[in-house]
Amino acid sequence: MNAEPADQLRLLDVQALDVRLTQLSHRRDNLPEHAEIRAVESQLVQQRDLLVAAQTEESDTAREQTKAEQDVDQVRQRAVRDQQRLDSGLVTNPKDLASLQSEITSLAKRQDDLETIVLEIMERHETAQGRAKELAVRLDELQSQASEIVARRDGLTQEIDAEVATVRADRSTAVAGVPADLLKLYEKLREQQGGIGAARLYQRRCEGCRLELNITEVNDVRAAPANAVVRCENCRRILVRTPESGL
Repeated sequence: MNAEPADQLRLLDVQALDVRLTQLSHRRDNLPEHAEIRAVESQLVQQRDLLVAAQTEESDTAREQTKAEQDVDQVRQRAVRDQQRLDSGLVTNPKDLASLQSEITSLAKRQDDLETIVLEIMERHETAQGRAKELAVRLDELQSQASEIVARRDGLTQEIDAEVATVRADRSTAVAGVPADLLKLYEKLREQQGGIGAARLYQRRCEGCRLELNITEVNDVRAAPANAVVRCENCRRILVRTPESGL
């Protein structure tokens, strides 16, 4: 295959732009913010689960407290009624009086026991309430952190995308001056050789595989016409000659 030296040099420009596009794609896919967002999202899931559990406990203890307070109120009301009966003097039978007094004493103990239970439930409710508030604050902090990271990632992504657009435009301009057959070979080799289809020959070294040409290879390249498209014997990439090739 033959191509004018200027066209071969232009192919190096295309290659440099393709390398830059690869670099930009890699950078976009591997922004540290991606890992940061995944980490914060994981924390958010855990934090939401903890908050739901705390809010459930808060709600459960609130209902439990309400029920216990109702029980205390029922016992208190019954004790008040019994005391009123006792104080009214309407109960005169000694046996009935003894039974009424015994019930009042029993109700007083029952009320005391229930009030102790209410206090214990109140403590658990306050603890759950406090924990739910702390978890809610932490959740808000994590959500703010996530929003900040997402905004930072989006900003960096937009910058990269803008540069990608510029590089692609430059590539289109550069490609327009490369012969179709040379470009087709370059694209094929680039796909086969990890993104590098053309490399400069610099000081008798292929910058594609980084191997130095032996004397026979150097002589072959030196003898090739200026418009001949030569290939590296080691990596088979297009080898572009320049004044710094050392020939």
